[in-house]
Amino acid sequence: MSKRDLLTQEQIASALASLEGWSLEQDKLHKTFVFADFVEAFGFMARAALTAESMNHHPEWFNVYRTVKVDLSTHDAGGVTGLDVALAKRMNEFAA
Repeated sequence: MSKRDLLTQEQIASALASLEGWSLEQDKLHKTFVFADFVEAFGFMARAALTAESMNHHPEWFNVYRTVKVDLSTHDAGGVTGLDVALAKRMNEFAA
């Protein structure tokens, strides 16, 4: 199975069990990160952007001041794939 293959609902549920703070919303992995300030939020986004670029897999995100809302979905697959799970894990690491 390729990381770009669509995950089943069971696989998504299993992945979510190990992804602290993430949920499934509108067929996308979703999490809202809240940081101490804008600089910390922007630093997180910079680290995540470099990783996303290296994976050729880019998040949908929205930033206001210290809050970053993230949605992950593999558009060409039509839903959540292993790439989304891998990027969510890395984002959690960056936010720790």
